[in-house]
Amino acid sequence: MSKKSLYERLGGYDAIFAVTNDLLDRMEKDPQLGRFWQHRGADGVKRERQLIVDFLVAATGGPLYYKGRVMKLSHQGMRISEGDWTIFLKHADATLKAFNVPQAFQYVSNGSIHSREGSTLRTLYFPNASSSGPLAY
Repeated sequence: MSKKSLYERLGGYDAIFAVTNDLLDRMEKDPQLGRFWQHRGADGVKRERQLIVDFLVAATGGPLYYKGRVMKLSHQGMRISEGDWTIFLKHADATLKAFNVPQAFQYVSNGSIHSREGSTLRTLYFPNASSSGPLAY
């Protein structure tokens, strides 16, 4: 009996696409985080959204290949603060709950989003960031 990938257990591409768009909508509308999307063209924002979906699909064992930059480089110079990270975690938690992602797959604690396998989205996004410190670039 083969074990399904995390990608399959999360609902595949459509589910990851929907969750990603919900989270990004929340972040773009946030008074503090919205600054990261100010003065950006619509085409660039659409491309960024698709790259995030591609990244998450690939990271969860799906059939896409992520061809974007490494996350540390992508976020370099953005001055992401601990406060920004905390707000992101709240939005991520709200999105995962809105989509009824089972607790077996997600929980937010100690500044990280964890999957049941024990890998964290923070580790996936920021491999060199500390688990407790700010994302200082």
